[in-house]
Amino acid sequence: MSYSQFKVRTEQPTQFVNITASCRECVAKSGVLEGVCVVYIPHTTAGVTVNEAADPAVVRDIKMMLNKLVPARGDYTHMEGNSDAHIKASLMGSSVHVPVNSGKLALGTWQGIFFCEFDGPRTRSVSVQVIGK
Repeated sequence: MSYSQFKVRTEQPTQFVNITASCRECVAKSGVLEGVCVVYIPHTTAGVTVNEAADPAVVRDIKMMLNKLVPARGDYTHMEGNSDAHIKASLMGSSVHVPVNSGKLALGTWQGIFFCEFDGPRTRSVSVQVIGK
């Protein structure tokens, strides 16, 4: 079992950052050959998802639909003015689990792991725990 963290710097209020390479490095350093990689985002206005990494239009479409579903301005009561970011983070989720097979992330051909910023720009932490043998 192995635990590590790395930082992600975002430059936009809403931004998806492909963190697949950093997660692959964590798996390689762990020495785990068979198991699971847990990627966790310890923030209430950011999330993580696994989705298509080959066509950037997919990320644009996801962001567009999230903004339609949860607009920046609404009848929110949270005093900080970032309720939309909290809701979007809850919709995306705070963690993903990816199988580890033969020491590598068992992602599909087109899949990538994305850090999802909803209250940027900021410097954020990503926690990665690799469990297995």
